[in-house]
Amino acid sequence: MKSAAVVTAIVLVIAAGAVGVWTFLIRPVPRFSAPRIVTINRGDSFRVISRKLERAGVIRSAIALVGWAEFTGEARSVKPGDYEFAGGEGIGDVLRHLVRGDYLVVIVTIPEGLTIHQIAERIERAGLACQADFDFQARRGPLIEALGLLPLGAEGYLFPATYRFSPRASAETIVAQMLERFYALLTPAVENRMFELGMDARQIVTMASIIEKEAHVPGERPIVASVFYNRLRLGIPLQSDPTAQYNPGGVAEPALTAVHRNSQFNTYDFVGLPPGPIANPGESSIMAALYPAQTDYLYFVARGDGTHIFSRTLKEHERAIAMLRKRNSRPHAAASPSKLTPNRL
Repeated sequence: MKSAAVVTAIVLVIAAGAVGVWTFLIRPVPRFSAPRIVTINRGDSFRVISRKLERAGVIRSAIALVGWAEFTGEARSVKPGDYEFAGGEGIGDVLRHLVRGDYLVVIVTIPEGLTIHQIAERIERAGLACQADFDFQARRGPLIEALGLLPLGAEGYLFPATYRFSPRASAETIVAQMLERFYALLTPAVENRMFELGMDARQIVTMASIIEKEAHVPGERPIVASVFYNRLRLGIPLQSDPTAQYNPGGVAEPALTAVHRNSQFNTYDFVGLPPGPIANPGESSIMAALYPAQTDYLYFVARGDGTHIFSRTLKEHERAIAMLRKRNSRPHAAASPSKLTPNRL
């Protein structure tokens, strides 16, 4: 009987000790004086993740976290990212953050029609990569060279969208994510359509970028595209003001002076497309470049409200310009003179 009592006592002591150790291992660490950031990379095993958290002092024991995650079945549900911890949380709370994906992000919206230079400014304002670094990576970086986008760089290929970047994301990583979104559009159906048009990706994106800068109403984009395709077919210069205004390194000059400036992008000076895109177009402009409307229009002029008047002949076009000038010369006209910028098409 005495022997049994001793064994029972030993078991109870061991059990109490185990409970005490386990309780110590899983209880929250003290709060930190400053938050600590732990980076979970895609492909990290849960044991690697646990060791990172232990080294950062976020948890007391990597082994305890692995055991907890295996017990709950959530070891494979962790999402990669940069996580910020303030301390004072138990392993269950830490694991919930990893499973929910409560990582740090910087949200940046890139509108359609921006140039690399303008996108670089937005990236820097968001507190991410500096403008010069982004500009280099988008124009001459290793990824651009590997994709065969030299010498013009990724102008036209940086897909406009709302992005969620890690605050630690490098310029190269940001450029890569934007390029990934663009290349996802190049489905077999799109590649077949480019083959039907006899155009490669750069030519399609170049056409789409001109459409993006000219058409402000989505429904007009296929019609604007048809004007440019008709001109290409007939060997007429595109005469698009935005091509003349394109300035890879900064602010565009006014159209009235830009059209008289010599430039390899100024489509008043030659027949055909410019050597590359003049902006980064959105999906609807790319689709308009792939599937233009079937029209016999050769000209268009801006009304001043975002829409255009389309014409088949120069005489019709001149009448449309005269009508709009007369309308906007009236004292009660809503549109200012700057809104009447007749396209020279």
